[in-house]
Amino acid sequence: MAKLVSKTYGEALFELAAEEGREETFLEEVMAFKSILAQNPDFGRLMNHPKILKERKEEVIDQVFKGKISDELTGFLHLLINKDRYGEIEGILEYFIEQVKKLKGIGIAYVVTAIPLGEAKRKEIEDKLLATTSFKKMEMHFDVDGSLIGGMVIRIGDRVVDGSVSSRLQKMQRQMLKTRIES
Repeated sequence: MAKLVSKTYGEALFELAAEEGREETFLEEVMAFKSILAQNPDFGRLMNHPKILKERKEEVIDQVFKGKISDELTGFLHLLINKDRYGEIEGILEYFIEQVKKLKGIGIAYVVTAIPLGEAKRKEIEDKLLATTSFKKMEMHFDVDGSLIGGMVIRIGDRVVDGSVSSRLQKMQRQMLKTRIES
């Protein structure tokens, strides 16, 4: 349900930006807004508190953001408050960011490896992903997880390529158990 809400409202924000031809401006504002939210978790708790009236929450939005972000984004925040959807703000903003990046041909890749990679290997992976996808540019996020044993796991959107040793071992184990059961 939360994913559907995020998609619905994120799409509405994206359509508003596209309608006005201001995707880049909205993207900058949304990124700045997300940064503010990350730095001030108490703000999110205040906006999601059930005992604080919607009108008061709208006043807070106006006091904090009026003149600093566009009227359209401020109005969008009011809409989220009025529809009791502010709790989904993170997912909504993420969806919007993904849509703008998709429009600009920017892919977002999450690469998890068993050991840290050097800059040359990171660049090689990025180049390979650009060559095998339709993206013009790739935003790379690297992470390390020793439990993979070796290899890597790459996620772009909802596509996952798991080339980790741990995954191969699990697959072999399942095949061996299946073989033993059938014998």
